[in-house]
Amino acid sequence: MSITETVRKKILAFQQNEITEHHIYKRLAKTIKDPENARILEKIADDELRHYRGWKEYSGQEVSPDWVSMWFYYLISRIFGFTFGIKLMERGEEAAQANYEALSADIPEAATFMQEENEHEEQLIAMLDEERLQYAGSVVLGLNDALVELTGALAGLTLALQNVKLIALTGLITGIAASLSMAASEYLATRSEETEKHPVRAAIYTGIAYIFTVTVLILPYLLFENYYLDLALALTSGVIIIAIFNYYISVAKDEPFRARFMEMTGLSLSVAAFSFIIGYFIRSFLGIDV
Repeated sequence: MSITETVRKKILAFQQNEITEHHIYKRLAKTIKDPENARILEKIADDELRHYRGWKEYSGQEVSPDWVSMWFYYLISRIFGFTFGIKLMERGEEAAQANYEALSADIPEAATFMQEENEHEEQLIAMLDEERLQYAGSVVLGLNDALVELTGALAGLTLALQNVKLIALTGLITGIAASLSMAASEYLATRSEETEKHPVRAAIYTGIAYIFTVTVLILPYLLFENYYLDLALALTSGVIIIAIFNYYISVAKDEPFRARFMEMTGLSLSVAAFSFIIGYFIRSFLGIDV
């Protein structure tokens, strides 16, 4: 079949994308202990290789993988979970859909070919079952409670105490005690539910998320003497944590980002503002001067 040089370049780009993803899925499959997840990733890897060979019939040329992209998505998948890495990679392919459709004028079966493979991959990816996503609710509980409770506490303590060491000390004690309490509550709640989640693991996920958030929010008070600056940095850090986590969930679980982000941010900042006002009135009416 005769094709133009422009079409041939697009086909070569598709080939490189397919062979790159083949190597990503193949490498990930070897690192996964769960046999069913490993089987699914092996199947996707085989499909990617088959797609590569299908495009090769039109280009008549071998193409090397994009090793930079391969290692990037492989490492992202190893650090943040294979479900997140794979779905992030698949999101990056959405822009290529227009190019696939444009090729249908020169290669009639191109649109059908790409549609079939995309639907197949989506079905296989939906079958993946990763443990860390099962406990996403526990992480949400730890993060959300820590952000709302501690940003509010720090805002109130900042104006009431106006001493960075006392604020940090009080915040740490409050945060650590609350993290243990939340972990225990999550353990009891999970035990009483009919779920595949293990109560101890759910408690650990909640506790770690809480402790991590407490550490990030308290850190400015241990580094800088200006308590208003520390509060601003703590609130900014809280918003960043909310953004990062909600982006992770939006990609890994195909959930909307904006609505969840705005809800959690609005709640945390509203509680902080209210607590700041409470701290002011407590300091004024009780005449406390630390």
